[in-house]
Amino acid sequence: MLRINLLPIRQLKKRAKARNQIISFITLLTFLGLILGAVGLLQVTRIKSIKASIVKLQQEKQRYAPILAEIKRLEKAKKNLENKIGIIKKLKRDSSKTVHILDEVAKKVDSKRMWLKSLKQQGTSLSLNGVALDNRTIAQFMDSLKESPYISGVNLSTASLAKVSGRDLKSFNLACSTIVPEKDTDKDVK
Repeated sequence: MLRINLLPIRQLKKRAKARNQIISFITLLTFLGLILGAVGLLQVTRIKSIKASIVKLQQEKQRYAPILAEIKRLEKAKKNLENKIGIIKKLKRDSSKTVHILDEVAKKVDSKRMWLKSLKQQGTSLSLNGVALDNRTIAQFMDSLKESPYISGVNLSTASLAKVSGRDLKSFNLACSTIVPEKDTDKDVK
């Protein structure tokens, strides 16, 4: 007797193979989904922890805000004081320079042959106005001023005749520059 197998084996094998592939694909997708879900969960956890640390740092920053404001205020006050100290040092140096210049000019004036009518100092410029008996006295005065360590660049601006108490005298204007010698600069800065 002959037996004929009427079952479609090839089709059953194809179906079984297709079913196995579908199951494998679904298993792979499920596994991939689980991995992606785990990674996503880790990322969400990290994001929450980072947000929590940001909130904590912001609270700490707010807690230190008054201290930072006080530091800024103190730095501004310090800068202001340093500016004032610089101005005071400059005033001391300039007033000391003025005293030395007045002393130098007073030493150089020949009181028997000339006198000064005015002396103006603005910054580093010095202007002297006076009356002398003659041109030679003015020239000697200019030469002696040039020797001073505090005065430089002595120039005769004008010289003219002037009648004083019935006598013909020489009226003069001198323009000079003032300097502070190195040795005085060192001790004034302290």
